[in-house]
Amino acid sequence: MLYGVLAVIPAVLFVFGFKRDPRSVRNAVWLGLLLVLLGLWAIATASGPIADVIGFAVLAVVLGVGLVLPLVLIGNGVVMVRREGRRLANLLSLLAGVAIIAVDAVFLLALRGGLDWVVAVAGAVVILSAYAGFILVSLLVYAFVYGRLGRVGGYEAVIVCGAGLVKGAVSPLLAGRLDRAAAVFRGEGESPLLVVSGGQGPDEPRSEAEAMREYLVEAGVPDAAIAVEDKARTTEENLRLGTEVAREQGRAGRAMAVTSNYHALRTAVLARDLGLPIDVVGSRTALYFLPSAFLREVVAIIVRRWRAHAIACAALLAAYGLLLYWAAS
Repeated sequence: MLYGVLAVIPAVLFVFGFKRDPRSVRNAVWLGLLLVLLGLWAIATASGPIADVIGFAVLAVVLGVGLVLPLVLIGNGVVMVRREGRRLANLLSLLAGVAIIAVDAVFLLALRGGLDWVVAVAGAVVILSAYAGFILVSLLVYAFVYGRLGRVGGYEAVIVCGAGLVKGAVSPLLAGRLDRAAAVFRGEGESPLLVVSGGQGPDEPRSEAEAMREYLVEAGVPDAAIAVEDKARTTEENLRLGTEVAREQGRAGRAMAVTSNYHALRTAVLARDLGLPIDVVGSRTALYFLPSAFLREVVAIIVRRWRAHAIACAALLAAYGLLLYWAAS
């Protein structure tokens, strides 16, 4: 019963936060806490066959996260390296899988007992890992929720965030964004301004924006409806410079930014931090690319709020230290 009552608090905070601004990261935390408390309530109140089902479900989740998930992540990391190269961003799923196995090993070491300091350190590692896992899952769940929000329409501009070109041509990843932007444009009655945003990288023969404009024209979008922003190098610049171009064209109202689905939540967070009236929608991405891509986005969101997470981790470790001190007294 207690868990059910406590669940009301994050539920209320989530509803009010979501209505106020669905782009806020706090919504992900409230949603995560709500799901955890509802899970604990279900476990505490279940009885009979339902308790057995919940018990098997919990066991399946524990085994899945501890044993199956790391193997899947490592396998995905190998695929990413083979297809996309050995950049750090492509190694994230592999590193995450290895990290989970390392935490499993630390947890098993703690269960064996032995030296008090080893058990204490292992407990701290497990606590920090649990916090990281909670934040990670909360953000992933909320990214899924945010990506499926209904959009009310009435946008004055549609800003397409650029991505790298392949030998001067639009890549499949970027093509997905442009196709989604064209669909949004036509769904709005072809009234908004389409702003293609992307500069020229050191290994690119032309700007991403020029290649994007050419792709959209070939797809049947009127050239007069497209504005080019060819200076942006980051997502933040896509939003800020793209908005400036739209305002120069007399489109200073609400805008829609189009990016890849894994990138939508972080783009929305950036738009909120910049104070821009921009909603974000994502396009589909190749399945094998998603684990590393989502991990990269979540890490970026966490780093952007690193002080808050550092304080939370310090508070958890302090509480753990006090508990150890109390147990030893």
